[in-house]
Amino acid sequence: MAHILVMGASHGIGLETVKAALAAGHRVRAFARSAARMTLSDMTLSDPNLERFTADALNPIDVASALEGVDAVVQALGVPVRHLIGPVTLFSEATNLLVPAMEKAGVARLIAITGFGAGDSRDAIGPLQRIPFRLVFGRAYDDKDAQEMRIRHSHLDWTLVRPGVLTSGPATGRYEVLATPASWRNGLIARADVAHFVVAEIGRAFYAKRAVVLVG
Repeated sequence: MAHILVMGASHGIGLETVKAALAAGHRVRAFARSAARMTLSDMTLSDPNLERFTADALNPIDVASALEGVDAVVQALGVPVRHLIGPVTLFSEATNLLVPAMEKAGVARLIAITGFGAGDSRDAIGPLQRIPFRLVFGRAYDDKDAQEMRIRHSHLDWTLVRPGVLTSGPATGRYEVLATPASWRNGLIARADVAHFVVAEIGRAFYAKRAVVLVG
């Protein structure tokens, strides 16, 4: 079993990853500014393998402290929809802190959740989707591009996870891992299924140094 740092643990895919990792028997350090207010099931709240870690991904002291004693990092940061209308820099700034901190701490395994349309998967967006995608998510995905580039240029054992359109609901285990550019396409996928893939990948590292798209 691994000791996993989940950054962005209080909501979305980060929260689902915390739940899935605990269910698999891993130790989890749940990193978030609102870690103390995380909403989890009663069983998960009492899990001795859960450590709530209230911290800021843009604070180098917080990041260095969070890396102590962990085996792998899951970066699952997000920004509120209302922030998409202005400049977005969280993904790249946080990654510019995290990568050298991991290298210094000797923590090699990083799984970063970005999204379909980030990096070279942008070319796989259908023509009818491109204009609305850029209007709504353009600033965020420009920053995710920078995030991915920084990770690719690191010495870490990274995996870039690019889920399609996220949905709620339980994990189904029925999803596709698209690992070649020719196969990349958009589609729906539950956040819990993304978490299922992430936790499985921590144990096997089959997609190390690769980018994958996940769809249901």
